[in-house]
Amino acid sequence: MRITRNVGTLFVAGALSMTIAALAYPAVLGLQTTASSPTRVIAHTSTGPLTEADRDFVVKVRAAGLWEYPSGQLALQKGTTPAVRTAGQHLIKGHAALDATCRKVATQLGITLPNKPSPQQQGFVATLSADSGNQFDNDLANILRVTHGQIFPVIAKIRATTENTLVRQLADQANDTVLDHITVMEKTGLVNFDQVLFQETKNPNLPAQDVTPPAPQQGEPTVVLSPPADGASASLSPTPTVG
Repeated sequence: MRITRNVGTLFVAGALSMTIAALAYPAVLGLQTTASSPTRVIAHTSTGPLTEADRDFVVKVRAAGLWEYPSGQLALQKGTTPAVRTAGQHLIKGHAALDATCRKVATQLGITLPNKPSPQQQGFVATLSADSGNQFDNDLANILRVTHGQIFPVIAKIRATTENTLVRQLADQANDTVLDHITVMEKTGLVNFDQVLFQETKNPNLPAQDVTPPAPQQGEPTVVLSPPADGASASLSPTPTVG
């Protein structure tokens, strides 16, 4: 299994941990550079106080979809088993729905979202794009099982601590989506649990720039993760920036 090959040193931080910065856009994402004050209230909104951790969670959800959605597209194109292709369908459908909620919540709370995943997350997609055959199936199942296993407890913590009703609703939906994705990855029969559990707890201490999704340029159209129509392929579509 190639779970620890050229993506090994990039594997575990991703967009799966807290950040610190201005409300408009977080400056740092990464397990080794967690928010200095995640409980600090950065805005008072009609749906409750918004903390650093709340803001960062919304950004994480967006960044996750920006690489897991195209990974699902690749699974439909390259998966060699029905279970892998089914997993791809779940990635596409789940993240299209989650992204719609995320964009709505971000607009209501004044949070700027990225249009691209982090360099680390882009590396995951590049690995899957270069894979073929059984190697693709194995890498998809294990990379996605690791990253979903990492975000699962983060969602639980946000759900348990946030006082913002919109963030709470997003956490509820994210919890259901992530649990579904964990389940379909395991149903492929390809997950190496020894490797996965090790990777879930390993901290590679990556540079902040590797695990930070780039901020959108001013006036840049918002990327929308479009749900597929019946019989049609899903696509990433830029639309005019909202808010």
